[in-house]
Amino acid sequence: MKKDIYILGIESSCDETSVAVVKNGREVLSNVIASQIDIHRLYGGVVPEIASRNHVKNIDVVLQESLQQAGKTLEDIDAIAVTYGAGLLGALIVGVSFAKSLSYATGKPLLAINHIQGHIAANYIAHPTLKPPFMCLLVSGGHTALLHVKDYHTREKIGSTTDDSVGECFDKVARECGLCYPGGPEVEKQAKMGTACITFVKKPHEKRKDFNFSYSGLKTAVINYIHNAKQRNEAISVPDICASFQKEALEQLVFKAVQACVKYNEKTLIIAGGVSANQTLRSMCEKAAKPYGIHVYYPPLKLCTDNAAMIASQGYYSFIHGKDIADITLTPSSTIPLE
Repeated sequence: MKKDIYILGIESSCDETSVAVVKNGREVLSNVIASQIDIHRLYGGVVPEIASRNHVKNIDVVLQESLQQAGKTLEDIDAIAVTYGAGLLGALIVGVSFAKSLSYATGKPLLAINHIQGHIAANYIAHPTLKPPFMCLLVSGGHTALLHVKDYHTREKIGSTTDDSVGECFDKVARECGLCYPGGPEVEKQAKMGTACITFVKKPHEKRKDFNFSYSGLKTAVINYIHNAKQRNEAISVPDICASFQKEALEQLVFKAVQACVKYNEKTLIIAGGVSANQTLRSMCEKAAKPYGIHVYYPPLKLCTDNAAMIASQGYYSFIHGKDIADITLTPSSTIPLE
């Protein structure tokens, strides 16, 4: 195998059109992202049809800019890695169709990458010496789970949400508080100005013996608190609501993640997914893990949200191990099992 491997990554699972070039799985030469946040903010959330339309509009321009920034041409690329799921089906179709066309036209191998594996791989870019096995706390708008990552392609789900994901819960609480999309960063911003003085739900997660999560009860409790206050014409403190909600939401994540590391004798915990950008989550995990000698890793903010560099990184490990090989028949999937 040649000394240096260059993987072109393509990501279009939701509302970010991204193309990246990554060298040897760890060195990002380019990672261009065309964000649609300002467009979807007008609607209070992602509108799938609009997202797909903008992917079609942006993807070729993003490709050319990514290659230019990397100082590479398609001839220099060894393989093309694309997110084939999970995500919005229409959005995925754009990225997968584009990747298949590039693969067919250039003769480059095509790699079908699981979006979740991509989020895990974001940590490989951020921490060059990091390698499996480790425990992964996966936190995003679509997933909340604990994964025991055994190697670059094998993972065991040891717990997941029984209802809402933590990211979805953040977004719904933000909406009830009158905050704009995307909700997670806005809740965190408000929480910094408030005090966690409200108890919404007691801590049932400390009594349960499994590693599953639940956010439906917390979400409902916050919504009821706001509605009841409005019906009584009582003033509410959005910063205090956000601080109290965030504390309860994150305590569950941190408690179970650390306990999972202890049970499975893992000394490395990584945080992956969009919610890994939450600074409070990071500091809480580090504080809780320290007494057990557990090291906590997370990506820089620019790699927490959807991006193609993480897809290219995982694509590198798929390429060198002969995994996830696809062809012109590749079909995107809106859902993929976590294991």
